[in-house]
Amino acid sequence: MNKDLISGVVLLAVSGTYYAWSGEIADSTLSDEVGATGLPHVLSVILAILAVLLIVRAVLLSRARTVAAAGTDDESDAHFPRAVGFLLLGAAYVFLLPFVGYIAGTALLIGAVALYEGAPRNWVALAAAVGGAVFYWAVFVKLLGVHQPVGSIFQGMF
Repeated sequence: MNKDLISGVVLLAVSGTYYAWSGEIADSTLSDEVGATGLPHVLSVILAILAVLLIVRAVLLSRARTVAAAGTDDESDAHFPRAVGFLLLGAAYVFLLPFVGYIAGTALLIGAVALYEGAPRNWVALAAAVGGAVFYWAVFVKLLGVHQPVGSIFQGMF
């Protein structure tokens, strides 16, 4: 089995679990027609579709590719440390979010990913991080009405 196939199966399991758990979100008296589970269910279905596409791609590529020797597939192993780096960035984001809030946490995540990917350390990277965070905040909070954490260090300010 290759890594894409394993990743697709794991993502499909995560999608199913997320769908099941998001169904337990209680509706409030302020709920609209979609309810509190609408967006999480849509996100889990999108994740499931992407997982199935990844599985299909992995199966099709494994059929088309023939490996001449056992050690020729070492290039895919070189990406593992990079993937672990992205996983650590995501874990740091989840850990810091309750403390710094959505806007600051998302700006830090966008900036960290840009720098991790080799972006130059200049005002453009800073503007992209801050602008991206404000954009996502506007989409989720203002447009969709999904409240995001303010953060314990900014609690009294907003």
